[in-house]
Amino acid sequence: MKPGAKQEAEWTRRKFLATGAIGTAGGLLVYAGFERIHALYEDGKRADVCVAKAGDYGKPLKTIILDGMAALGVGAADVSGKRILLKPNFVEPEPNRPQIVTHPLVVHAAAEAFLSLGAAEVLVAEAAGHRRDTVLILETAGMADVLRDAKIRFIDLNYVDTVAVPNTAGCSAMRTFEVPKLLRSVDWIVSMPKMKTHHWAGVTLSMKNLFGAMPGCVYGWPKNVFHHLGIDNCILDLNAMLQPHFAIVDGIVGMEGDGPIMGDAKHAGLLVMGKNLPAVDATCARLMGVNPLKVPHLKQASGWLGPIREEHIAQRGENIRDVAVKFALLDKVPAQRGIRL
Repeated sequence: MKPGAKQEAEWTRRKFLATGAIGTAGGLLVYAGFERIHALYEDGKRADVCVAKAGDYGKPLKTIILDGMAALGVGAADVSGKRILLKPNFVEPEPNRPQIVTHPLVVHAAAEAFLSLGAAEVLVAEAAGHRRDTVLILETAGMADVLRDAKIRFIDLNYVDTVAVPNTAGCSAMRTFEVPKLLRSVDWIVSMPKMKTHHWAGVTLSMKNLFGAMPGCVYGWPKNVFHHLGIDNCILDLNAMLQPHFAIVDGIVGMEGDGPIMGDAKHAGLLVMGKNLPAVDATCARLMGVNPLKVPHLKQASGWLGPIREEHIAQRGENIRDVAVKFALLDKVPAQRGIRL
């Protein structure tokens, strides 16, 4: 049970307790069966996810993203007149290592896609995890020229005004989070991570990417507070609190092995999109050859923040089994041990 997360399920338990059946051994067995059914059913959570082929960064990425959004039923009626915040992953850009950060052409294509659907404004915002020089980060990531040419504003979330927001999920010990005010003023938050394996979380995708939405001036570089409190619990807290609206995962060139920085490039040739982030990340995990039910934060999100079971995710675009590419996992890394699909 995730703290403060399943009122409906709790009500069902209270109703069950009211029957008095829990007072007997037989009742306990029935209750255990109820828990099992609840986990398998995922509390009725269902979602659509689109897997789109994109062989390289020279492909018409704006068209691919628009087609994916259309397959998911996302169109002008959803975004027209709204302020859209794109949150890429610029954790620690390095020259000639494209597997570390979200590719600037994917960010540019997403911005164009939202603007073509009538978005009032598209912003790009990030609180890079390791480096503090905003200009250096943008230039090294290849984003500076793209932003300048497309006239898109960039906001460094490491140095913005914040507001205290209660941690209603309560998975970690944090009572409140200092959240950038900007995140409370935009209409849509779009998580745009790189498809990677991760040293501490098993995989890092659209849910984990929200670490980079929190300011380093409060939580340190690389968000040390969250690491000390438990990465999985903080991933869940941030997703429950921020409630992002969409995800576009850059899996054209991802990272395998010792991510999020030290791993090797892995070509998958894919963009993965959807409105429910646990469902998007579970689909990415399967594409990478990882069992999402063995990734702690995804397993805990199941039936709460979204569905992660394959039978509860309506697949659009490419079939997972036709395009899946096994990402290398390292036995020496505990978080990657035993999670292979």
